[in-house]
Amino acid sequence: MELDELDRKAAELLDGYLVRKDLVRTFARQFPVPTYVVEFLLGRYCASTDPDEIEEGLEVVQRQLKSRTIKAGEEELFKARAREKGEIKIIDLIQARLDTKNDTYMASLPSLRLTDVRIPDDLVSEHERMLTGGFYAELTLEYDASIAQEQGGRPFGIRALREIQLSKRDVLDELAAARRHFTTEEWKAFLLRSTGIEPAGLSERQKDALLLRMVPFVERNFNVVELGPRGTGKSHLFQQVSPYAHLISGGKATVAKMFVNNANGQRGLVCQYDVVCFDEVSGISFDNKDGVNIMKGYMESGEFSRGKESIRADGSIVLVGNFDVDVEHQQRIGHLFGPLPEEMRHDTAFMDRIHAFLPGWDVPKVSKELLTDHFGLVSDFLSECWSQLRSQSRVSQWQGRVFFGGALSGRDTNTVNKTASGLLKLLYPGDDLSPSDDDLEWAIHIAMEARRRVKEQQKRIGAAEFRNTHFSYTMGEDGVETFVATPELQSDNSIGSDPLEPGQVWSISPGGQASNGQEEHPGLYRIEVNEGPGTGVKILNKPVPSAFKESIGYAEQNLYTRAGQLVGDKEPRQHEFTVQLRAFDAAKAGTKLGVAALIAMSSALLKRSLRGGLIVVGEINLGGSIEPIHNPVTLVEIAVEKGATAILMPVTCRKLLFDLSDEMATKVDIQFYLAARDALLKSIGD
Repeated sequence: MELDELDRKAAELLDGYLVRKDLVRTFARQFPVPTYVVEFLLGRYCASTDPDEIEEGLEVVQRQLKSRTIKAGEEELFKARAREKGEIKIIDLIQARLDTKNDTYMASLPSLRLTDVRIPDDLVSEHERMLTGGFYAELTLEYDASIAQEQGGRPFGIRALREIQLSKRDVLDELAAARRHFTTEEWKAFLLRSTGIEPAGLSERQKDALLLRMVPFVERNFNVVELGPRGTGKSHLFQQVSPYAHLISGGKATVAKMFVNNANGQRGLVCQYDVVCFDEVSGISFDNKDGVNIMKGYMESGEFSRGKESIRADGSIVLVGNFDVDVEHQQRIGHLFGPLPEEMRHDTAFMDRIHAFLPGWDVPKVSKELLTDHFGLVSDFLSECWSQLRSQSRVSQWQGRVFFGGALSGRDTNTVNKTASGLLKLLYPGDDLSPSDDDLEWAIHIAMEARRRVKEQQKRIGAAEFRNTHFSYTMGEDGVETFVATPELQSDNSIGSDPLEPGQVWSISPGGQASNGQEEHPGLYRIEVNEGPGTGVKILNKPVPSAFKESIGYAEQNLYTRAGQLVGDKEPRQHEFTVQLRAFDAAKAGTKLGVAALIAMSSALLKRSLRGGLIVVGEINLGGSIEPIHNPVTLVEIAVEKGATAILMPVTCRKLLFDLSDEMATKVDIQFYLAARDALLKSIGD
């Protein structure tokens, strides 16, 4: 393997906690144990960059795995060895149950197909997780021939066990100290490598989705849904990487196993594990008709009841499943929660408890190229650090630095805070480091998008209280309000309902005579204006369409002469405006877009976004008069076709709209303006 700069830096700073991930895959395919079990042994014997030491360690690991793991068909061989030697050491999943007939605990070892193994009470009390889902451990299994001769005797017994997870407790300080020497991008790459993924070649959205997958490990009571195509490794992280996670694969989930067994008071999975993941969620059902309600209550408050007693737990709930169709089709035929079980699918109260909807369609399919051959953290070290991070919060780090928009309810705010806190804990494992503005904005943006995706599905189901989904934030008291969209709702030539950034406006040209003498059809445009120090207006399009240049000239002069009415005490002559015209139809000339251009410049100066889903039409002349439009019915029809929710037109169009069909008139909000100031006031969002 060729060491790169990130490998060398990691080896220098985290010596003893690294493992080459290609070695892990070699063993994982050979032996019937999860990845973290293999990494536990590799971390013990191969945590080095020295090839000779690695080679020696590999031989030890190979020997231990070969002698202690039981492949299918070898069960009787291992039992015979136990009988001959008196005891053997094995690595297996250990589970336990209470045998009420004999008032003793019995252990199960699935690899040996043994269900009645004796185990001391104190070992069960010390390791309660064996009573829920069980865990992997290094076990000393003994065989007592004298017991075998008794009627109904149980000759196999567990004499000692050692859980396969890190025993050290001060690991988080070491991780935090190492983090200071990495840039943010290096650290993101290193985290991805630590879970077996090679970040080179991944897009930013793909990396973000993979990092969002990790948040339930570092954030208490974090509820996330991931639905997407097959083959993207949705369950891998929860099954293979951390002993603190438990995967429930399909079928029935019992209330006793998940929460509490009322018969004996035994706590369930959410008390025993940091993360409980439901795989293939469409097949999940509870044995108890109240199961979903109990889960809903737990997802809301982190509590559930056993009789009069209220029990708190902090296990995160993860629901993963597959789409049978693509995202666009799923949006057309219903909503993105469609693959959930019937009792959850249309329940907006259940959805409201989901902190993040992870876009599974942004995650690349697992392939040979996606898997890393570089160094990453040993899984038990990484999962121990993640588990310790759960007791911390990062919310205080952005108080006074980030302000949320008015569309977020109290629950939305808590949710976004929770997700952003988790993302920043991943990026900054030490709580003494304050995140940069860029990293903070990165976390807030992902958190808002993941929560907004939940709200959009609630809106689709028809719940009126979820209609305002225009999530936004402002960085600093004087910052510009940024609106967060969910990309799957957007289309390149569709307007959508989200406000654009300040300085951007949608418009439709009425068409007419172009500069080349050709008659041009009406068409949709977006005008994008940026302002900065300097003077004048610069159009970035090459070549500049002459009709658009004329409209920009009219807009510029009206901005200068009517600055007091439009932008208050701001002096537009002391600013340079750069303008770009984007055409979305065959029409390219940008004819008669003066009012939209004037509003875009004013919006850029005021740093105010326009209302979402709005199209502004009309031309203004040098004297400030609004020119009439000859084909307003056509413009309204185009606005509806492009997905606009409102169109702002000169008041002179009012009498010309009598030919507009009733159906079209009900699909878009048609508003009128008298003059430029009136148009600007009606365009700017609340």
